[in-house]
Amino acid sequence: MEYVQERVTTLHALSEPQPDAPTGRAAVVVPMTEREYGTLAAERVLAALETVDPARVVVPLRATPARAGPFAAWLDTFDVDVETLWCDGPRLADLLAERGLDGSRGKGRDVWLALGQALSEEYVVVHDADTETYSPAFVRRLLSPVANGHAFSKGYYARVEDGALYGRLFRLFFRPLVRALADAHAAPVLEYLESFRYALAGEFAATTDLAASLRVQRGWGLEVGTLGEAFRYAGFEESAQVDLGRYEHDHRAVSGPTGLADMSRAVGAATLRAVEDAGVDVDYDRLAERYRTAAHALVRQYGADAAFNDLSYDPADERDQVATYAEAIAEPGPDTRLPAWETAPLSPEEVANAARTDLESVIDTTTESTSTSTSDPVARRDGAPTGGGDR
Repeated sequence: MEYVQERVTTLHALSEPQPDAPTGRAAVVVPMTEREYGTLAAERVLAALETVDPARVVVPLRATPARAGPFAAWLDTFDVDVETLWCDGPRLADLLAERGLDGSRGKGRDVWLALGQALSEEYVVVHDADTETYSPAFVRRLLSPVANGHAFSKGYYARVEDGALYGRLFRLFFRPLVRALADAHAAPVLEYLESFRYALAGEFAATTDLAASLRVQRGWGLEVGTLGEAFRYAGFEESAQVDLGRYEHDHRAVSGPTGLADMSRAVGAATLRAVEDAGVDVDYDRLAERYRTAAHALVRQYGADAAFNDLSYDPADERDQVATYAEAIAEPGPDTRLPAWETAPLSPEEVANAARTDLESVIDTTTESTSTSTSDPVARRDGAPTGGGDR
């Protein structure tokens, strides 16, 4: 337990804080994909939100037509106002294409669509649905600084699970990349990025004024891209980070089409985009070398910390990951971010109408078969839901 302050306001869980927060004036955005359908983690999150009672819960859903209807029906079984925003329907796709907003699809695009719906409230909270340790206190902790003078707050937590250190993409890629940049360039944006204890956490809260100003990365660069935008809008004085305590997520493999190596390319591009946006002239010729030097130093430090805490640690494997992530370091390329909602060429209402019509077109054809299946999560709210998939 410690109480060290960073350049951004750092709120520690020195007790078990349940701060007062205006949940009734907040929209909570919980992005989901069809793999969350009926899982214990997603059910735990939604059941907890019943007790939080926010003004709205918006679930941007990435799912096939066959799964969208049953998923929406399952979400409707919870005693909280859940708005399912199906992100994969044809009318919504046509609308985005008409306005020049088609392109790659991913978590960031889904969250961007949902942020438009959240702007009718005073505050917005965004968090993932795959944590196995979700608490209603998380929404209150994230909201508390935003309701008391800050425009932006981000969650942090230690990824220590199963007797080992996780958070590998943050520890072994993002943190040493930012350190390598800071060693070569004196810039406030790099101090800002270094201030956050878990920059790749998916949990944040913001005023809707800030949310409306965010240019959003389409995919896995969402979290660090949001930090770059928060630096531009809120800076050090209006930013905070909040200790969410124990927080357990799924673990990804390093390789494969959705692995950490693939993610590192998006995270690296978003990080370097944010740094360039702030006026830093990055020395790309030596950046990979500087990154490897910083990462190997951190591997030694993590090894000492793991030994001190009697945690398992494989420094050779960590160095192999560093070598893999180093291949992701390159100039960020074309800017494919989605525009801020305050300047977007369409309205949240148009998005909502298109997504609603898309969902209605598939929901009637799937609800009947789903509701009669005794093995389906909709029929098993009082037992252990099926699902979980590729944990």
